[in-house]
Amino acid sequence: MLEFANPTRFMALSRSVLPWLWAAAAGVLAIGLVLAFRAPADYQQGLTVLIMYIHVPSAWLAMMCYAVIATSSVGTLVWRHPLADVSARAAAPIGACFTFLALVTGSLWGKPMWGTWWVWDARLTSVLLLFLMYLGLIALWRAFDDPARAARPVAILALVGFVNIPIIKFSVDWWNTLHQPASVFRFDGPTIDPSMLWPLMVMAVAFTLLFLAIHVAAMRNEILRRRVRAMRVKAASTLVPAE
Repeated sequence: MLEFANPTRFMALSRSVLPWLWAAAAGVLAIGLVLAFRAPADYQQGLTVLIMYIHVPSAWLAMMCYAVIATSSVGTLVWRHPLADVSARAAAPIGACFTFLALVTGSLWGKPMWGTWWVWDARLTSVLLLFLMYLGLIALWRAFDDPARAARPVAILALVGFVNIPIIKFSVDWWNTLHQPASVFRFDGPTIDPSMLWPLMVMAVAFTLLFLAIHVAAMRNEILRRRVRAMRVKAASTLVPAE
C-alpha cells in the first residue's frame, strides 16, 4: 500500500483508472434511473416516492464521505500517510454536496408526506450538523496557507466530529422522531418491496461510483495544486534581492 501512497504512482495509476470509473458511474446511473422510473408508485406516497432514489443514496454517501475523511485523518495522525490529507481534503467538498442534496431532497419529500419542510427532530438535526461540520473542515483547511500545517488540526477536528455519524444512523432508534426508521439495513431484513429495493440499491451503487470518480479526480487536482505551490515557494526562495 505504501507504494501506491507515492503521489507520482497514484497519478499514474489514477490516470488509467479514472476513465473507467466515469464510464461505470454513468452506465450504472443510467440503469438505475430507468429502473427507478419503471418501479411502481407507492400506495400512500404516489409518484413522490421517486425522490427516495436520490435522497437515500445521497444520505448514505454523506455519511460514507465523512467515514473516508475520518479514515484518512487516522492515516494523517498515526502513519503520516503521504496521500491521507490529500484524500481527506478532496472528500470534504464532495461530502458537503451529498449532504446538501440529502437535506434538500428530504425537505421536498417531507412537505407532501409530513406537511412541513423541516422539523427539528434527531435525524434531520444531526444531518444538518454533519453539513456544518463539512463546512467547518473546509474553512479550517483554507485558513492555512500551507496544507501541511493544516493537516493535523483538521484531522483532529474530523475525528472528533465522527461521533455524529452513529448518532445519524441510530437516531431513529434511540429517539422518537418524525423520520421513518431504517427500512433497508435491518437485522430482520429489508422492509421495502423488491420492486423498489433493487432500483434503490442500483442507484446507491451508481452514487458510490460517482463519488469514487469525483474523489479520484479531486485528489489529482489537489496533488497538482500542491506541486504548483511547492514550485512557487521554491522559486521565491531562490530569488536574490537586488542590492
